[in-house]
Amino acid sequence: NIVPNHELSVLQILALFILDGALHCQGWARHTFVVQETPYTRLCSTKSILTVNGQFPGPTLHVNKGDTIVVEVHNKANCNITIHWHGVKQPRYPWSDGPEYITQCPIQPGQKFNQKIKLSSEEGTLWWHAHSDWSRATVYGAIIIHPKKGTSYPFPKPHAEVPIILGEWWKKDIVEIYNAFRESGGDPNVSDAYTINGQPGDLYPCSKSETFKFMVDYGKTYLVRIINAALQDILFFGIANTKSRSWEQTLATRSH
Repeated sequence: NIVPNHELSVLQILALFILDGALHCQGWARHTFVVQETPYTRLCSTKSILTVNGQFPGPTLHVNKGDTIVVEVHNKANCNITIHWHGVKQPRYPWSDGPEYITQCPIQPGQKFNQKIKLSSEEGTLWWHAHSDWSRATVYGAIIIHPKKGTSYPFPKPHAEVPIILGEWWKKDIVEIYNAFRESGGDPNVSDAYTINGQPGDLYPCSKSETFKFMVDYGKTYLVRIINAALQDILFFGIANTKSRSWEQTLATRSH
């Protein structure tokens, strides 16, 4: 039998509602990212930067190996944005992987988009960051992938875990720097400071009181999760007067 067009439309709408309900019934963890301009003070001056949920660095995502999660990204900035899940394989689901105009269209100002992240064999430390121009200078954060539920790490459980995100800070607006080096064809201006978890070191101006510090107890083991979020530089990391073992450190390199 031939079904009339108006009945087809009703059936299609019902199918969409059923599909939407099924997605919500999967039990996937859901997170909200709000991309917006936020004033931050570093190196004795204040400027507005792009942030997620007003945080710099952005929020850390805690997941388990094999999980699927949904991140609802709201773009309240005045430019396009995408979020890339660096190191996540996204098997058979590249549609929300992040690179603009490659796997998805950018999220326009005032719009929102649900990005589904499908984890498979990943475990350890990865990171997420903006994948639109140089927005990732300030739009980034850690992804901590814990062992699958019911399992554990292949080493004794550490007493604590310490995420350390290495980054950069420019006094000037990052968009101006990006546009200037594209127009000139030369190298971009080097950053004014390197940062640890968003804070310059205590040798930089107006930074001593805000420098990232982490207190440790003698004899305890700490899992240091290191991410290089610098835009253009390869950074080396070390802790003075300590001995570290390879399984105590996880490194996620910068993207291109």
